[in-house]
Amino acid sequence: MRIVNDFPRRVMEEETWIPLPDGSRLAARIWRPVDAESHPVPAILEYLPYRKRDLTAERDVQTHPYWAGHGYAGVRVDIRGTGESDGVLTDEYLPSELEDGVAILEWLEAQPWCTGDVGMIGISWGGFNGLQIAALRPPQLKAVITLCFTDDRYADDIHHMGGCLLGDNLSWASTMFDGNACPPDPELVGERWREMWLERLDGSGMWLAQWLEHQRRDDYWKHGSICEDYSRIQCPVYAVSGWADGYCNAVFRVLEGLEVPRKGLVGPWAHKYPHLGVPGPAIGFLQESLRWWDQWLKGVDTGIMDEPMLRVWMQESMPPSARYGERPGRWVAEPSWPSPNIMAEAWRLTEGHDLVPDDEAGEDDGATLDIRSPLSVGLYAGKWCSYNAPPDLPHDQRDEDGGCLIFQTARLTAPLEICGSPVVELELCADQPVAMVALRLSDIAEDDKATRVSYGLLNLTHRDSDEHPEPLEPGQRYRVRIPLKHIAQQFPAGHAIRLALSTSYWPLAWPAPQPARITVWPGASRLLLPRREPRPAEEAALPDFDEPEGAPPLAKTLLQPSQESWRVIRDLAQDRTTLEVINDEGRYRIDDIDLEIAARVTERYAYAYGSYDSVSGWTEWQRSFKRGDWEVSTLTRTLLTSDDDNFRIRATLDAWEGETRIYARTWDETIPRDLV
Repeated sequence: MRIVNDFPRRVMEEETWIPLPDGSRLAARIWRPVDAESHPVPAILEYLPYRKRDLTAERDVQTHPYWAGHGYAGVRVDIRGTGESDGVLTDEYLPSELEDGVAILEWLEAQPWCTGDVGMIGISWGGFNGLQIAALRPPQLKAVITLCFTDDRYADDIHHMGGCLLGDNLSWASTMFDGNACPPDPELVGERWREMWLERLDGSGMWLAQWLEHQRRDDYWKHGSICEDYSRIQCPVYAVSGWADGYCNAVFRVLEGLEVPRKGLVGPWAHKYPHLGVPGPAIGFLQESLRWWDQWLKGVDTGIMDEPMLRVWMQESMPPSARYGERPGRWVAEPSWPSPNIMAEAWRLTEGHDLVPDDEAGEDDGATLDIRSPLSVGLYAGKWCSYNAPPDLPHDQRDEDGGCLIFQTARLTAPLEICGSPVVELELCADQPVAMVALRLSDIAEDDKATRVSYGLLNLTHRDSDEHPEPLEPGQRYRVRIPLKHIAQQFPAGHAIRLALSTSYWPLAWPAPQPARITVWPGASRLLLPRREPRPAEEAALPDFDEPEGAPPLAKTLLQPSQESWRVIRDLAQDRTTLEVINDEGRYRIDDIDLEIAARVTERYAYAYGSYDSVSGWTEWQRSFKRGDWEVSTLTRTLLTSDDDNFRIRATLDAWEGETRIYARTWDETIPRDLV
């Protein structure tokens, strides 16, 4: 990244408080031009629960001052109950969070240094609430940039996929369990810090239990899902994600669903801002965002809306790896979405495990194939949402394919490119009332290494509805349609395309109550690939993205290095398998505020061979903050298990001030399974 030290306008920074109608106040950090009171500027709001004072400080100081230096106020606000803001946070995207967001916009409009025009930006949580607040139509909000987000909190978030319960539901609940236990900084809130901390420790609750009480698409998930009524959003939207991120699908849905001026951008990145994007190449996203803000907050015609609606990174083939520094490829564009340039190409499944072009397939002879997968299928899947890129991406799929039905094309005689969502249509039956299907699309190299390109899941009880699932009738034949995650991928000549079907995908998804045997009618089943023909002249004319830029980085001192590991442990003597994930963030000091921070998270997902009742997920977060004689630390642990009928959560929360434990609480909750 190129560090920018000189900006068109000189920047000042302040910590301040935003009052709310109920008398509470939110903590804000604002960067703005020093002359903004005489020459007011639009504001760019990022509104998160992730602690502006410390945990997002490194990212914030390279982003918000950059916008401020170009004539904006960069405003970073902690959601109620987080950081130094008043109150307790008890769940995601509460109505009170959105109401507070509207109050922030009103406060910004009233500031003498603000023109009254505001944009909202955010990645993940901030990408969600930017759209959710836009749907309330506050007059101050003139444009949104939403990154790594969803428009559907049930169908396409960290909690569920295809009606299946995601393993990331547990890990994300544990992340917020840790975050909600963090204290405010006494340097900003004074002696109130201890009272505020104890209030949070006692009041935030066990979010995992709340989420597990809603296993189907009910009103709980409809709240905050802008797909319920896209027309509520009336301001321009720029939607951004990455192929290694869990949230790439939503970009395509909002481009199709919204009617306002809109653009989409999908790179090779994981859950990162594109100027910090890994896998690379990263781009000059702050410059790109300025073009958007200048267009909609300052009324400057930057030409951004004259360019294609959608730009995506067309990935080239790479050997499988859990870590990529770069993904080779090229930028391609489509004038609209859905694109008239992309056609569905059908491939028929066969009894001989081939994928053949639909027009070359013979008549369906009624033959069937069966599969009942071991729980080991999924150990090399990586995370649903890749936060770090290395090492949480999927590895060689040959380690998974032995427990699957596989269907494969002949070696390609010419390159084939896809852009969009592959879809699989299956005729099948099951021998259990609750069963799932996992589908993986892989690029098979000439040396037979298998790189996962896309995948999809379906809880078969959700075959017709996520809101009203119905158990399967064992032996009854059903036709199901399973969309895979959107992707832009080139398959080279000499490679093959493989479709793998399994009945489990642990621990990416929680398994069904009992192992199920799925019977497939291949002759009545097919794979639909969204084929895109290259358009070299158009692609060559696309403007290049600039190289990444940012404001000067945070001054910090590394005290203990970070480390991360993913280990699959197969204990054959005990017939037990564990996936262990360790992310030790090390220890570092933020020099300007003399604050030392340390964190370490351990996750273990385990099962005993052949025993579905043995499946378990366990997480532990350790966190500490230290400044001089002031030192606080927390420890959270969560264990999730299940049997045929119930999920069980056992969790503990402990907090220390120095060497004294000042808080301890345990949870032990049982929640019935609801066709999951």
